[in-house]
Amino acid sequence: MATIPEKPSIDGLEQKWSAHWQDLGTFTFDRTKTRNQVFSIDTPPPTISGFLHLGTAFGYIQVDAIARYHRMRGREVFYPMGWDDNGLPTERRVQQHYGVRCDPAIPYDPDLQVAEGSKGQRPISRMNFVELCQRLTVEFEDDFEQQWRQMGLSVDWNLTYATIDARSRRVAQRTFLHNLARGEAYTADAPTMWDIDFQTAVAQAEFEERAIPGAYHRIRFARVDGGSPVEIETTRPELLPSCVALVANPDDERYQELFGTEVLTPVFGVRVPVVAHPLADAEKGSGIAMICTFGDTTDVIWWRELDLPTRSVIQRDGRFQEQTPSWLPPGSVEAWSRLAGQYPDRARRRVVEMLTESGDLIGEPRPIMHEVKFYEKGERPLEIVTSRQWYVRNGARDGELRQRLIQLGRELEWHPDFMRLRYEHWVEGLNTDWLISRQRYFGVPFPVWYPVTESGEVRWDAPILADEAALPIDPQAEAPPGYDESQRGKPGGFVGDPDVMDTWATSSLTPQIAGGWGDDEDLFSRVFPMDLRPQGPEIIRTWLFATVLRSLQEHGVLPWQHASINGWILDPDRKKMSKSKDNVLTPMPLVHTYGADGLRYWACSSGPGTDTAAEQAQMKVGRRLAVKILNAGKFVLGLGAKPDLTVADVTEPIDRAILAQLATVVEDATDAFDGYHYHRALDATETFFWRFCDDYLELVKQRAYGDDAGAQSAQAALSIAYSTLLRLFAPFLPFVTEEVWSWWQPGSVHRAPWPQRGEFEDVPDTAAPAVFDAVRAVLVDVRKAKSENRRSQRSQVARLVIAGEAGRLALLRAGLEDLRRAGSVLELVLTESPVPAVTVELDPPS
Repeated sequence: MATIPEKPSIDGLEQKWSAHWQDLGTFTFDRTKTRNQVFSIDTPPPTISGFLHLGTAFGYIQVDAIARYHRMRGREVFYPMGWDDNGLPTERRVQQHYGVRCDPAIPYDPDLQVAEGSKGQRPISRMNFVELCQRLTVEFEDDFEQQWRQMGLSVDWNLTYATIDARSRRVAQRTFLHNLARGEAYTADAPTMWDIDFQTAVAQAEFEERAIPGAYHRIRFARVDGGSPVEIETTRPELLPSCVALVANPDDERYQELFGTEVLTPVFGVRVPVVAHPLADAEKGSGIAMICTFGDTTDVIWWRELDLPTRSVIQRDGRFQEQTPSWLPPGSVEAWSRLAGQYPDRARRRVVEMLTESGDLIGEPRPIMHEVKFYEKGERPLEIVTSRQWYVRNGARDGELRQRLIQLGRELEWHPDFMRLRYEHWVEGLNTDWLISRQRYFGVPFPVWYPVTESGEVRWDAPILADEAALPIDPQAEAPPGYDESQRGKPGGFVGDPDVMDTWATSSLTPQIAGGWGDDEDLFSRVFPMDLRPQGPEIIRTWLFATVLRSLQEHGVLPWQHASINGWILDPDRKKMSKSKDNVLTPMPLVHTYGADGLRYWACSSGPGTDTAAEQAQMKVGRRLAVKILNAGKFVLGLGAKPDLTVADVTEPIDRAILAQLATVVEDATDAFDGYHYHRALDATETFFWRFCDDYLELVKQRAYGDDAGAQSAQAALSIAYSTLLRLFAPFLPFVTEEVWSWWQPGSVHRAPWPQRGEFEDVPDTAAPAVFDAVRAVLVDVRKAKSENRRSQRSQVARLVIAGEAGRLALLRAGLEDLRRAGSVLELVLTESPVPAVTVELDPPS
């Protein structure tokens, strides 16, 4: 045990105790425990390609409080930390940091030298680019770990992993091969949402709607049979050359005679049919629309369900193709030449010019604001291009799988419960299978090669699969069984799959990665299925859903029993903090100002799912609380509180009363934590603590300095109460509670048992909690009278008269001497009266 400092301070406690915990292995997971003795957490692996966001710290701190609570409850806590370091954010960071870009056509340079802060976009090989990604992520991982330690995360740092390390690649590739073997994964050439800047496909879960300016253009289509022209409205006239049909609702009376006929596209003169489909909105525009391949996701549905041809004109780089499309008639070559090689915006203007020249544009374009799909990290609208991609079945086209996923969501215990609806709405709204391939470089490769025929054709329909025992593999750097590297890309040889997995295809396997599935089955059996998945609300549709899907496919069970969803962090204007809005705070400056315990107090004051403002005033309150715990601890120990005193030593009514009240706080805090309402546990503990410091200590401190039975009673109550309070506060304020604990108790408070109501069972029944409340109320009146008369609280009260009913007076008599000493009362009078009253006479009668 440490010596009590002369002037205790919370400054520097983070460095002191985080190093101490690491040296002693305080939070090291004991893997000898059986599954029912373990509380396992599927910790979110933060993206480490940028800086640590206050919103990220907010959620992790709340999880850490839960972890610490269960550790004190006697569970062995499996609490790993992962780093999400693959995917687009890391690639962009590397491009900016080193001034490079990846060009897979360039050969590997083992002696490549690059400098940080280089300007430009120097092309380098794929392997060199991946090496730079790995170099930079190691630096960020070290920085993030130090920040987490400063914030008091009780992670077992021996259990770290990265979503791009060998273990993660092996798990992701093994799962993919199992998906493929079971028919859950497949490849297809299909319309795909495509980001033209990132040059990659984007899954349904990764795009978002943004409102941008647009315009409706009313366009005339001539009928092949010579009837009255058909007018449609569109925001994308540039897609006229990819028009494959016009569509109206089958119940729309206006267009009944048109179904089955053909029209000519203006400017380009292509014959297209008029068809019926229930998705056509009779109330939108003219009630009839053109189907282009592809303008939006509705076009894709119409194209698929009506079995229409594919006439794509926009390439992966976002430009219109140079060559005149084969389906355009010879007379439209000149018109096409005005569009070839253009981006959609410029092509739109040119098509409008041609429509105006032909007389097929009716009136002026009508300006609107409309919702357009963007990649969540992108800056330009997504396009839909046809490309070969890998998919995993997710219930979008399988009603039985969809219902099973919904049922699993209902079996999961959500905190708060309403977050379950977000999950269900997502599952019910799925319209495509999960696209898991990305056209990037720093990710988990697909463990697949393809043979090349003697004529040089790649057989995409005849994949060569890796052996599970050889995983992880990189098909871009390793040859498949039976081939050697010299045959890569050659007739009679092979090519590796050029794509990598979506980052969620790896992150959706964090329970398996962290738990050692396939590598350490003994560990996996002790931690899986896990107890808790903590995360943010915005990734329910991605991380949470995908993890449930993968666990169902691979293991047939939920991956965890509980899901705790934190709320958003709001700026002072009550707007969500985000890097795109440039209103983000980082946690470390706040730790330096208010201490980690101050920051943690703020975070843990908000319950699951509660949006919370980043109010530094609340952090200041947390720092004040930490300082009070420190100073009150020194004061209590200075009164003679000893750790070996027991409830049997508590004999005075007011001491028994405070412990009876504390027993209720313990019960309430325990129930709150068990229900994942950690914020209520903090509130109950803090409320009691201030009453304890402001009132109980004042009432008993003079008695506690003695050496008789009354003094021992006070010392025992103080000892028991403060030990209990330190343990109740420990999950929230780990640094200051460990500091005070070290002054008088052996070991760590974080390995001490969580307080139980049973610890107070020996407090006699006469310990009515109301004794303390009754005496406290009078003491408050005495203090108020002194303050109003501008007297020192140490000044004497000449006469104190307390009137009330017999029951109240009986409670007061139990603590009368403590009240007299605390209030410096010379004469104290109790008198029965139906009307309660307290009269404080500060001066003696003249």
